Amino acid sequence: MLASLLIAAAVLPQGRPALAAELLKLRLDGLEIPIRLDQLEIWSRHPQSSPFLASRGFGSAGADVAVWLELLEPDSRTDLLRLLRAPLLRDRTFGRQLLDSWAGGQMLAELGDLLTTPEGKPTTALLQKTLQELLRQQREVTALSLLQALPLPSLSLQLDGLLALAQQWRQQLNRQRLALRDLQQLVLPQRESRPLVFRERQQPQPLHLTLAVDHRQQQLPLDVWSAPNAAAADAARRPWLLVLPGLGSNADQFGWLASALARRGWSVVVVQHPGSDGQALKAALDGQSPPPGAETLAVRLRDVAAVLAAQRQGRLSVQGDGVVLVGHSLGGLTALLAAGAQPEPGLEARCRKAIKRLPLGNPSRLLQCQLASIGLPRALPRPADLRGVLLFNSFGSLLWPHGALAALPVPTLMVGGSLDLVTPPLEEQLSLFLPAAAGSSRLVLVEGGSHFSPVRMAEREEVVFRLGSELVGVDPLLVQGLLLGLCSDFLQTLQQPQPLPSQVRRQQGVTAYVLDQTAARQWRDRLPP
Repeated sequence: MLASLLIAAAVLPQGRPALAAELLKLRLDGLEIPIRLDQLEIWSRHPQSSPFLASRGFGSAGADVAVWLELLEPDSRTDLLRLLRAPLLRDRTFGRQLLDSWAGGQMLAELGDLLTTPEGKPTTALLQKTLQELLRQQREVTALSLLQALPLPSLSLQLDGLLALAQQWRQQLNRQRLALRDLQQLVLPQRESRPLVFRERQQPQPLHLTLAVDHRQQQLPLDVWSAPNAAAADAARRPWLLVLPGLGSNADQFGWLASALARRGWSVVVVQHPGSDGQALKAALDGQSPPPGAETLAVRLRDVAAVLAAQRQGRLSVQGDGVVLVGHSLGGLTALLAAGAQPEPGLEARCRKAIKRLPLGNPSRLLQCQLASIGLPRALPRPADLRGVLLFNSFGSLLWPHGALAALPVPTLMVGGSLDLVTPPLEEQLSLFLPAAAGSSRLVLVEGGSHFSPVRMAEREEVVFRLGSELVGVDPLLVQGLLLGLCSDFLQTLQQPQPLPSQVRRQQGVTAYVLDQTAARQWRDRLPP
């Protein structure tokens, strides 16, 4: 119904609405309607508010706000309300640091594309300065408060583009919901599994070590989980695991997995990457440094190379016949590059197309495209003793548009969640999985799983991020129980010719779909183009 909808606001140079001309020009298919900015703010709080506006002294012009905005489609009107009500930035210190980051610059550039003045578009520097000033005065900044504060004689906001951004989130959720429905219709064997039970009275504890590395001034922290004495012989015959946490995560947040697998006979080393771990994230929240981003990937790869070399040279006493790389999120991308998966040429061109509009439906693309701006680190030579790769909520669709696993001749288990809104599984797992070179590789989708399902605070047994059910998904402890069984089964297949079968696995009310190449293609073929 809408071809173009513009809002033009007149504001004083000091950033306050003009008393005599505090008007917006709402242009609807060529028709311009004068609306005051304060009326729009009241409508955002009282969307069914024509009588309310009139009672506040705005008369028939006030009623026009609700009348004309009611012409929006219901979904678009709901999206607009959310945009007007929701803060663009919340925390003062973190907000200021985010504005200084690469991702923050992309967000400001996108916002600048939606704003115009008679002289052209506001500069990113002006938007940044205005937002920083607002954050010094208040804890959060909304779209309306930003419009009111910009020191410009006149301003136009391209509402079509703003609504399109809001629709991305809703469309991504709907797409993943429909994809899950298509997946549920696949004919797969059913399996009801029980949580793994460990009867050992003494649980293994990590050995906290540090490793001297040439590329860091300080030593690299490691948590080493050794198998109990009774399982030591098995550990020597099995591969050892190198676990790489995601951006802003610590080694202890994956202690649940390392401890359980060590009890079953695998030696596990979990790396903590200073500069992109929890301490770095806390420093950003405290306003001491910019948030860590994709610029940390190069040093993460050097961390991996140093740990692998130390184990081969005997400087890191870890038993195992070969190594399995395990990674979550950015740690998963690190694992792919450390396994020798060289990104395809043309990342910069793909990014220009992918982020013409801010990718709210797939934020991982911001990190991928930051690599295009700072330089993509080269993949490491594939370790000669690489036995497998295990990836939780990994990403890289712009790095490997034709699939990443075709370059890996070892079995890979790639896990995603149906509620992952950071690395959506259709774009960031399914697309990387197909085609897969190793016939024993498997794709897993956890129904109700999120990007944060594999992450746990080791000491308090709680999830690191409490972000609401739409981002955290079903109880992460239950998801982790199911993932533990899948990981254990997958690792056991590395020592036998029988691969992990395709199946629907249920455990304590959590459902996971385990897909081989054939089943994954069948799922992809069911999806709408």
